[in-house]
Amino acid sequence: MSDSSLRPILTTAVVTAVLTGAAVYAVTHMPAEQEVEAAAIAAPAPEAVPETAAAELTDAERENFRAEVRAYLMERPEVLLEAIQVLEDRQAADAAEAEVSMIRDNAEAIFNDGHSWVGGNPEGDITLVEFMDYRCGYCRKAFEEVEELVNADGNIRFVLKEFPILGEESVAASQLAIATQLAAGDEAYKRMHDALMVHSGGFDEVSVRRLLTSLDIEEEPVIEMLGSPEVTEVINANRALAQQLQITGTPTFVLPETMLRGYVPLAGMRSIVADLRAE
Repeated sequence: MSDSSLRPILTTAVVTAVLTGAAVYAVTHMPAEQEVEAAAIAAPAPEAVPETAAAELTDAERENFRAEVRAYLMERPEVLLEAIQVLEDRQAADAAEAEVSMIRDNAEAIFNDGHSWVGGNPEGDITLVEFMDYRCGYCRKAFEEVEELVNADGNIRFVLKEFPILGEESVAASQLAIATQLAAGDEAYKRMHDALMVHSGGFDEVSVRRLLTSLDIEEEPVIEMLGSPEVTEVINANRALAQQLQITGTPTFVLPETMLRGYVPLAGMRSIVADLRAE
């Protein structure tokens, strides 16, 4: 088999294998003296190469090709790093595009579910949604910074989604917060939410009653609501939405066209909000 007939076959092999994929990328970085040969390889073959042509390679030809690829990569190992970076960038772009699609497909449930507490400016030009867990250390770390962001900005609509994923105490805390909202309203919920973000005690009945009393919230209606189907429905709805969005950790912040998985410092949050407004 001649060199010219081998070239299209070798090029196909390069595209379909990891190392040879790096070699194709490397060809684009060849020095000038190799550009003629590279162009010849890339040029369309004068006639179609049969699908069975690859099988006609001799062991010697196949071994020679592998040796040339290895020699080139050993001489220019930086090509591998460049190829890996291109792959990672492409994967990150694909992941970001997928997240935007998920947000758009679930926008109503994310931003206007009808049961989550809404604070900040209800008419704000940016809606920030937080999936949180009261037992999450990073949620607690973000708590004051998110409060500062929303209060200082004045034009952010802030939505809290109870997403207990860290055990029984997480579930008990969310049940108490949601029961408070259902029984005593949004203002009472916010007081309870703020208290639970720093609460270090348990959730037995004595502890719950003591906490309600300290927040000036009537005890009995909230106690009766704990464990009710209405409370369970809210938690289940938030969990189902999180599954749709592939959210597995807290805190997770969702904004229009953007999802932030994990704690983001205040300066970073401000920068993200500014970028969204500039679009």
